[in-house]
Amino acid sequence: MRILELRPWAILVAAILSLPAVSSAVDRQPWVLVDTQALTLTVFSPGNHVLARFRNIAIGSGGAADMHLRGDETTPRGTFHVTRIDRRSHFGTFYGLDYPTARIAWGAYVEGHITTEEYDAIIMALRQHRAPPQDTPLGGQIGIHGLGHGNAEVHQAVNWTNGCVALDNRQLQRLARWLHVGTRVVIR
Repeated sequence: MRILELRPWAILVAAILSLPAVSSAVDRQPWVLVDTQALTLTVFSPGNHVLARFRNIAIGSGGAADMHLRGDETTPRGTFHVTRIDRRSHFGTFYGLDYPTARIAWGAYVEGHITTEEYDAIIMALRQHRAPPQDTPLGGQIGIHGLGHGNAEVHQAVNWTNGCVALDNRQLQRLARWLHVGTRVVIR
């Protein structure tokens, strides 16, 4: 059975109704704001006090977009959460985000970027608290990472990622104290 064909609005209503419970738990933790215009990443306390601000971050070489599509090298705007931490990434530590979200998947479906089957698979994975498929036209592997052995001069000069948010290695080490699985990350 296809979820979309049976109850598309029920899924959307259920997702919206589940937000307050998730938000109240998240509101007790520091959270991150990525400003793609100012190229800053700011960590806020639960009371919205600035804990740290990192400047000269890099985003996707295609800029920021409301919908990231595989290969467009844009950084997606939206509200995400850290879902995994890979300390063996070649970019230093990689903090994977829950991209695509249900909201992004719905918009992509409505605009014809993904099929019913792809939409259903994304929603099913999110409902089961699994990583959504990363091989749809929406792409995947969006996160926050460092340079690893990359060129610091390039990092300072241009936006160079394929859609992620990048900090230099020293900044990433400082940021690590606030990033945990579940940390809210708002990219605007």
